[in-house]
Amino acid sequence: MLRMPRCVWPGIERDTLADMANLSVSETPGQHRSCRKLVLLFAVSTAVACSGTDNTTGAGGAGGNTAGGSSGGTSNVNSGGSRNTGGSNSSGTGTGAMSSTGGAASTGGITAAGGVISTGGTKATGGNTSAGGITSTGGITSTGGAKATGGTTSAGGTASTGGIKATGGIPSAGGTKATGGATSGTAGNGGVPTIGSCKIFPADNPWNLDVSGYPLNANSATYIANMSPTTAFHPDWGTVTDAYGIPFSSGTGATPQPITWTASWGATESDPLACPTGTNQFCYPIPLTSPIEGGPSAATDSDRHLLYIDTAGAPNNCTLYELYNTQNPTGGSGWTAANGAIFHLGSNALRPDGWTSADAAGLPVFLGLVRYDEVVAGEIRHAIRFTVSRSYQGYIHPATHAAGNSTATLPPMGLRLRLKASFVTSSFSGPTLVIMTAMKKYGIILADNGSNWYITGESNEGWAPYMSGLLSGLGQVHGSDFEAVDTGPVSTNGL
Repeated sequence: MLRMPRCVWPGIERDTLADMANLSVSETPGQHRSCRKLVLLFAVSTAVACSGTDNTTGAGGAGGNTAGGSSGGTSNVNSGGSRNTGGSNSSGTGTGAMSSTGGAASTGGITAAGGVISTGGTKATGGNTSAGGITSTGGITSTGGAKATGGTTSAGGTASTGGIKATGGIPSAGGTKATGGATSGTAGNGGVPTIGSCKIFPADNPWNLDVSGYPLNANSATYIANMSPTTAFHPDWGTVTDAYGIPFSSGTGATPQPITWTASWGATESDPLACPTGTNQFCYPIPLTSPIEGGPSAATDSDRHLLYIDTAGAPNNCTLYELYNTQNPTGGSGWTAANGAIFHLGSNALRPDGWTSADAAGLPVFLGLVRYDEVVAGEIRHAIRFTVSRSYQGYIHPATHAAGNSTATLPPMGLRLRLKASFVTSSFSGPTLVIMTAMKKYGIILADNGSNWYITGESNEGWAPYMSGLLSGLGQVHGSDFEAVDTGPVSTNGL
């Protein structure tokens, strides 16, 4: 029995659909559900695509594909980098009595640039107080080497897919504690999460901050009450075979590929990187062999994220490239995608206020993934990405974009939550315990609209023996077990 993902129309109240999202139904592996609001350059008008067709290839996870086999769960329905115009505001006064009161600074390097929302019971305190400016220590040691699948060299370069492969690892016993369970000690690697030889953002980056001691958000109870608090958590990932989860690849020296944007905001909200020759201002060095979420057979209107880490500049200055709604490359040159984003992993710089990314919140997708190599190492040292079905048309830094509506009691993009300290984890072990521990320390960040309380992970064959335990273990965690922390004011700047 799997929880049914739901289609989301940002800016529209859909209480009936929200109720439907809490039903349990039997689903066929490979079944695809997707709801995206895409404004394409070649389209005359905005179209809402919502389908329920079967994907007979069994490819799951691309913005709503159902995973078969070891993944055992339904994939999330995201709204990714979709841009929402209904209910959005400019930087002045808009619907919902939203007022701009100037910027307010918060801790951990998070700076608010825009107005504070103070309507509908939502209170912003004009700058938050950190609990001692906590800095992360320790780190992650990756076991084993990088696993290359295919890895052929061409003009597009070489891509090593699926992240890091490790053998052995953590036993699973249905999410409960068993003899010989997982260790949860610090692996120790200089204080920040890593991927291969690359450090993932500085130690004081918002993603890497320990928020276990942060003060509560003044609206925590209100937000949680409007986030389907009785709904159980769901791990939204699985194996490469099932095409479930979001894959990523890494390498360097790839040929810059010209990109054609298909969304109306593609050219205006994607980071430019000029081609070596010609006039095209968008050429990203992403190998044409890089994996796309859901695999080559994923529905063309699904999320189809592409994540690639260029390791040039390692360890401190690697570069993350992300594309949304990426289509299969044709003709041996170039990518076609809705929009894209570039994140310099040695910097805390945010995207411009009001800009989207491959995620609706304007955040990097890769940073929030539950990765197999981290779980096997016994520790996740960053916040985790999650989704809810309804959100407010505002954001909290490091988010820079929103795709919600004017109901200010709904959670804004970038809202940081943590698993309550009172939640007892002593009966859990293995991957479930590793994830719960991270959710208490680093928390989770609202990054997109989608199924309630879905957390996102990478696609990796290593998950196969652990998914049953993760489904049952995380299924014992509910939205009501979380609380929102204060990481800064809500902004509508640029929306």
